[in-house]
Amino acid sequence: MRILVVGAGAIGGYFGGRLLQAGGDITFLVRPRRAAELASAGLVIRSPTGDVTLPNPPTVQADALKEHFDVVLLSCKAYDLQDAVASFAPAVGPQTAIIPLLNGMRHLDVLDAKFGREPVLGGLCAIAVTLNDKREVVQLQPMQSLTFGERAGGSSDRVQAIFDVFKRGNFNASASENIMQEMWEKWVFLASLAASTTLMRAPVGVILAAPDGKEFLLGMLDECSSVAAAAGYAPGGPFFQRVSGMLTTEGSPMTASMFRDLRAGLPVEADHVIGDLVTRADAAKVPVPKLRIAYTHLKVYEAQRGG
Repeated sequence: MRILVVGAGAIGGYFGGRLLQAGGDITFLVRPRRAAELASAGLVIRSPTGDVTLPNPPTVQADALKEHFDVVLLSCKAYDLQDAVASFAPAVGPQTAIIPLLNGMRHLDVLDAKFGREPVLGGLCAIAVTLNDKREVVQLQPMQSLTFGERAGGSSDRVQAIFDVFKRGNFNASASENIMQEMWEKWVFLASLAASTTLMRAPVGVILAAPDGKEFLLGMLDECSSVAAAAGYAPGGPFFQRVSGMLTTEGSPMTASMFRDLRAGLPVEADHVIGDLVTRADAAKVPVPKLRIAYTHLKVYEAQRGG
């Protein structure tokens, strides 16, 4: 099975690297600078589960992409989605499956509009990973998983075939029969955490220690959950209990990656992760005052950053 990994940054580099390490037929679609880095230093993964250096991993650049692949693993940031779609489009043939690992749902509309609904699976990952100043992939915690499945629910031969390959990567791959529910639940958690920590410019534990901090965090979670429920994907009891516990752990250093990006002056996925929830809330007439303030705050940040 030929797999094209779009990008060799933190997420693509980790999951693609683990598949390559396991003997998978992996090619990374990268820009010229990243291609040069990988040719020189290899793809280096630093991880609590084991370091690895993969010399000269297979790469291709967009202008040389001519052949179709069986799977396209898409792990770009939302603000790079349009460019990514244009770059990997030649790799998509009649039998290609696209597995996007972006947060939220907005990217599904973009991919469906370009390729049709049939090739596009649902997908999500859970991992804390970054690129260091040496351009090495650094896993920050011993946690990694990649989940995917048919958006209509149930299983399929193609999902099973992909799973048979992914499970060799030793990153807790799973084939879900209810991937849309899982994607919505991750979105609810991520948006709650991102909106709260970016708005307050602090990790969960610091927010909790402030007056009404607990009420603020759980209120944000309630708002995001209400949007999911209006869309027909109400977060389940075990999920809500688990996430509520994570958001009410005293002294927790937990923040969202969006918070870390904001602190570093980097682009953020304001529209994709927060704004799209506000839009859906408005359409469903669900009040989300806290989420709306967080979105306004992020758009002010983007305006100042752009200026």
